[in-house]
Amino acid sequence: MEAADTNEREFPFSDQEFKTLTQMVYDRTGIVLKDNKKNMVYGRLARRLRKLKMYSFKEYLTYLDSPDGANETGMLINAITTNLTKFFRESHHFKHLFTACEKIIQAQTNRGEDRRLRLWSAGCSSGEEPYSIAIVMNELLKRTPSIDIKILATDLDTGMLQTGMSGIYSKKSVENMPDKFRTKYTQEISESQVQMSSELRSLITFKQLNLLEKWLMKGPFDVIFCRNVMIYFDQPTKISLGKRYAELLRTDSWLYIGHSESLPEETNLKLIGKTIYQRQDRRG
Repeated sequence: MEAADTNEREFPFSDQEFKTLTQMVYDRTGIVLKDNKKNMVYGRLARRLRKLKMYSFKEYLTYLDSPDGANETGMLINAITTNLTKFFRESHHFKHLFTACEKIIQAQTNRGEDRRLRLWSAGCSSGEEPYSIAIVMNELLKRTPSIDIKILATDLDTGMLQTGMSGIYSKKSVENMPDKFRTKYTQEISESQVQMSSELRSLITFKQLNLLEKWLMKGPFDVIFCRNVMIYFDQPTKISLGKRYAELLRTDSWLYIGHSESLPEETNLKLIGKTIYQRQDRRG
């Protein structure tokens, strides 16, 4: 149970300290933390104070502002960002993905082009999403071989990226994966852990990226997943991000977002299905 007020807390945590920290998070990530998130912020950062053997948030803020605390900003962001994810979350996206990519490949074949797919999992957390994408792509390869497929997976949280790169997950985390995929694409490495197959790992490149900063990749992408990320951003940031995604998508390619998210029309992305958007050509 979270403490009801500052007097009951292990560490003093004033409203001003909360505002300073949330402004820092917003400036770095665009994530908006409203007043009702104060207990959540306290709970996550209290662990950092204990690890650093500090006694107050005032001391922690001083440390963040010092040369010695330069690397701590990353740890602050890692602690605050939410990492809830699972394999094949919002399964309708993956059913659509298979069909959409089949059509893209068929159109490339009809035009006499090389068959290639470029996909991006933006805000990939610990990797369950890009591995789910990789499974769908591998199933597509079995039906239509000789496709050049590359999946980029990015996140701000370096700890989550390490998990993704290792491809190692608890057995519990793959329980909800379809049986045929779990059998085919995971290997038991201990009593409690499995590892994703090498054929999946070879499709994915994991990179650290702050979505609000400069993007080094040029695209274009056929598919972008950015799910349950924009829910934390304010409206101007959502519009800006949506436009940037649209610029990196090929015409008539796809963006998948989270179940409680939406994008405004000025992003040049049209809602086609349940939280599925398509880039629209500006004609005329």
